[in-house]
Amino acid sequence: MEDKKQTNKAGNFVGVKPLANAKRSLLDLAKMKKNGVPVAWVTAYDLPFACAAEKAGTDMILVGDSGGMVQLGYSTTNPVTMDEMVILAKSAKRGAPNTFIIGDMPQGSYEPSDRDAVISALRFIKEAGSDAVKCEGGHRIIPKVKAMVDAGVLVMGHLGLTPQSTGSFGGYRVQGKSVASFEKTMEDALELQEAGVFAILLEAMPSEPAGQIARALKIPVYGIGAGGEVDGQLVIMHDLMGFYQAFRPWFAKCYVPEVVGEFKEYISRIKDVRKNGREERRDGLLVLAEMTIKAYIEHVRDRSFPGAEYSYPIKPEELAVLKNSKYWK
Repeated sequence: MEDKKQTNKAGNFVGVKPLANAKRSLLDLAKMKKNGVPVAWVTAYDLPFACAAEKAGTDMILVGDSGGMVQLGYSTTNPVTMDEMVILAKSAKRGAPNTFIIGDMPQGSYEPSDRDAVISALRFIKEAGSDAVKCEGGHRIIPKVKAMVDAGVLVMGHLGLTPQSTGSFGGYRVQGKSVASFEKTMEDALELQEAGVFAILLEAMPSEPAGQIARALKIPVYGIGAGGEVDGQLVIMHDLMGFYQAFRPWFAKCYVPEVVGEFKEYISRIKDVRKNGREERRDGLLVLAEMTIKAYIEHVRDRSFPGAEYSYPIKPEELAVLKNSKYWK
C-alpha cells in the first residue's frame, strides 16, 4: 500500500503512483480495513481534477452531487439532476480511467421506486463508466438498495448528516451526539450492511460515535467530517484546493499552503519553463493539484488528518451519556 513519488528523466515531479494496482477492488478495500490502512479519497467532477487525483494516487473518486454546488453554482445539492450527474461522471472517468469511481445518486433519482433506483444506478454504470453508486439514507431506502444490489450494482451507503435530507435534521447539524441519533445511525448502518452495501460514508459526526460504528461493521466505514477513528477519509476537492468561495465546512482543510514551497522548488529546478510547458505541460496547476492531493493522502495514511483540529468535538458529559447506549462497546 506504499506510495512513491515519480519523476521523469529530467527529475521533474510527475505524480505519485501506487506500488499496488492503481485501481482499487472491493478486496483491496476490505484488506485495508482489516490491516488498519486508512483509505484516502476525494471528490472530482471534471477531467483536470480527476486526472490530478489519479496521478496523485487517490484510492477512490466520488463524483458527488456536491458538484452541483462547486461546479454548477447551485446553492444546495437538491436541484442537481441525473443528467447533470452523468455528464460530471463521464468527465471524471475520462480524467481518471484507472481509478475506482463512485457516482452519487442525486435527490429524486432513486426515492420514487425500486425501478427508478435501478435505472438511475445503471446510468452511472453504463453511460458514465462508474464502478459503483452512493445513495443517502438508512431504513427508508433499504428496498431501493436491495433492488440495486440485486441488479448487480455496487452500492455505498451514506449516513449521518445527509445533505439531501437536511430539512428533517433542522439544517446542517452534527449527528450522533445524542443516544437517539447514535443508535438510529448504528441501526441504519447495520441494516444497510445486511442489504448488501460494500461500504458506508458517515458525515458530520464526532470521532467517538463514528468509530464505534466503524468497529461494529464488517464493511468499511469512511468519514467526511467524522473524525479519525473510521476506515478512511473523504474530502471535497474544492475544499482541499481552496477553490470554493461560498463556505468551507469545519472539518475541511485546504492543503495548498502545505505544498507551496515544494511547488516553488520544483519550478525553480526546471531549466526552461516554457519548453516544459509546451512539451510536458508540467508547469502549472495540474502539478500543484497533484502535490496537494498527495500531501492529503500522506496525512490520511499516517492519521495526522483529520486529527482533533478538523474533527467535531463532543462534550465529556455528552460522551458519558452516549456510553450508556446498548451499542457502545
